[in-house]
Amino acid sequence: MTITGGAVMFASIWFLVMFLLLPWGQQTQEEAGHIVPGTPAGAPVRPGLGKKAIWATVISVLLVGAIWMFLASGIVTRADMMDFNRLTP
Repeated sequence: MTITGGAVMFASIWFLVMFLLLPWGQQTQEEAGHIVPGTPAGAPVRPGLGKKAIWATVISVLLVGAIWMFLASGIVTRADMMDFNRLTP
């Protein structure tokens, strides 16, 4: 895998993990009992985006590293991937 391929894989996994982490630990303004005028009642009180971005980065680095090591180990080769969609053996 090239550096560019690794960077693209990291960015893709990072955004996926970030979107999965966004709803965790949220308390809405309605649940907190204090709704700021002009905002929806379902808006989060403290979104905690900084911590979630750090966690998304850590998880993404681990996942990309694991995938990179798996591909570098030679268990699955480029030829295996090219033959994956063939109908005949």
